[in-house]
Amino acid sequence: MKQIIQNSLEGEYEIESQADILTLRVKKDNLLSIMNSLKTNEQLLFSQLTDICGVDYSLFGKPEWNTKEVTSSGYSRGIKASSHGRIKFGETVDALNTEDRFCVCYHLLSIKYNRRIRVKVYINEDPQILPSVTSIWSSADWYEREAFDLFGILFENHPDLRRILTDYGFIGHPFRKDFPLVGNTQIRYDPNLKKIIQEPVDIEPRVLVPKVIREKK
Repeated sequence: MKQIIQNSLEGEYEIESQADILTLRVKKDNLLSIMNSLKTNEQLLFSQLTDICGVDYSLFGKPEWNTKEVTSSGYSRGIKASSHGRIKFGETVDALNTEDRFCVCYHLLSIKYNRRIRVKVYINEDPQILPSVTSIWSSADWYEREAFDLFGILFENHPDLRRILTDYGFIGHPFRKDFPLVGNTQIRYDPNLKKIIQEPVDIEPRVLVPKVIREKK
């Protein structure tokens, strides 16, 4: 299929092979033209968009656990207090990767030729904005809303870009690596005000440390 892509597809892109699935890495400015060609070119006909997912690579390659050394009582404790998920409301994460931090992956299917392809677009600017592909595949509507809700990625010219999984009053985007695991706000009933209120979360972040238990012989 790589040769077919090269012969049929115009525009600037890079071809990668990952997990037996051909992957195209395209730039934001070429996204719509390449996507339209993937759908309409008679040699390709990727008529179905099966999924759109966001990825945050900001902590890629930076593990929290230092497990190179294992003792008889458990793993070495390699947790850093400023690592992602261990922060509180209003705090920030140290040492995030900023280059190619966010990526949007499009998964396409050609029913006629029984082929699959993945298209990846990296976003470096802030705020993260991509053109919507809803004009090419109507199924992109809810997929793009999900990427916006969970990662904060904006899709230009989307017909109805609003949250789809979290509440409309939700603060932040929970799949970003700088989002606290304990959340930002909590909801409770106030008996004095006699109504539901939203306030900063008061849960302390916990570090769950895996432990190896060995029976003594």
